[in-house]
Amino acid sequence: MSTQSESTLLKTPLFDLHVELGAKMVPFAGFSMPVQYPLGVKKEHLHTREQSGLFDVSHMGQLRLHGANAAKALEALVPVDIIDLPAGKQRYALFTNEQGGIMDDLMVSNHGDCLYVVVNAACKEQDIAHLKANLPDDVTMELLDDRALMAVQGPGTAAAMERLAPETAKMVFMDTQAMTIQGIDCLISRSGYTGEDGYEISVPNAEADKFARLLLEQPEVEAIGLGARDSLRLESGLCLYGHDLNTTTTPVEASLLWAISKNRRTGGERAGGFPGADIILKQIVEKDHTRKRVGLIGEGRAPIREGVELFTAAGEKAGVVTSGSFGPTTNCPVLMGYVGIEHSALETELFAEVRGKKLPVKVARAPFIEQRYFRG
Repeated sequence: MSTQSESTLLKTPLFDLHVELGAKMVPFAGFSMPVQYPLGVKKEHLHTREQSGLFDVSHMGQLRLHGANAAKALEALVPVDIIDLPAGKQRYALFTNEQGGIMDDLMVSNHGDCLYVVVNAACKEQDIAHLKANLPDDVTMELLDDRALMAVQGPGTAAAMERLAPETAKMVFMDTQAMTIQGIDCLISRSGYTGEDGYEISVPNAEADKFARLLLEQPEVEAIGLGARDSLRLESGLCLYGHDLNTTTTPVEASLLWAISKNRRTGGERAGGFPGADIILKQIVEKDHTRKRVGLIGEGRAPIREGVELFTAAGEKAGVVTSGSFGPTTNCPVLMGYVGIEHSALETELFAEVRGKKLPVKVARAPFIEQRYFRG
């Protein structure tokens, strides 16, 4: 969490609504954001898993890239196929540096006449500078500072959205399109950060409060804060930039091989060609990396937090926890962290050192819950 003083914090277009709903506001990535509402983190988490939760994610960076060569230019900065991304589809991508480290993770949508990009709040200024420094003159970047972003997630979301916009029912996971909902200009994708079916919706700042209230009028939907957003994404095995990913971690070490498009790593004229490609592709081929991101499950009930060191039964240091919480759905501690390759096999038993006690944990498959994205 940021230590920024309250007077200098930015406010999202939904700030007044959060206060009206009784949210506890905290500094996060330079913004005053709701960490929880009176319902409480655990009940907010379970409500999202069972029905539908509304999240304000307006602190994220939104931008558009315009120009015939926009896809080619962006593809030169990420290990992902952008040139062949179909219109109306969205893809997860990574900005890499020359050392093969991850500068940020982002979502890229092809809207036909432009690319729509969403980047992490804490990396927003850095990412914009990175794009400005690397985009050719024939590609222009438009910052969408005039738009709010919200996510609505959970098994009851599709029914709630269909009442407001019947055409959303036809969308499947990673579909994206522009549409007008109740007179509001929306950019909408069927995606999210909870492991549940849901939508992420960009709306003009001036219409954000109205749109959020339309969603909250639906019987399934409750306002959900950052606390439950974190435990939901962790149960779903999804990385948080600055915690599970950083500039010293490669996609291979981060177990994100699936996020490197096949045509960028195996032969062909478009293999490589992104920052750090030589290092990353060498790790893929030679398997010479020494650590790996894994999921872990705690055997007790004590939550195990970020920064806790992991040891073998013999007392040898095995790794470190990068995200950890008690999972309200799994009903046990769930963690992600980096361990030496020799400790990364499923069912490997390790110990987390918490306040001088060695708590048993086991390497487990992440996600820790069944992901329920709607694929049609």
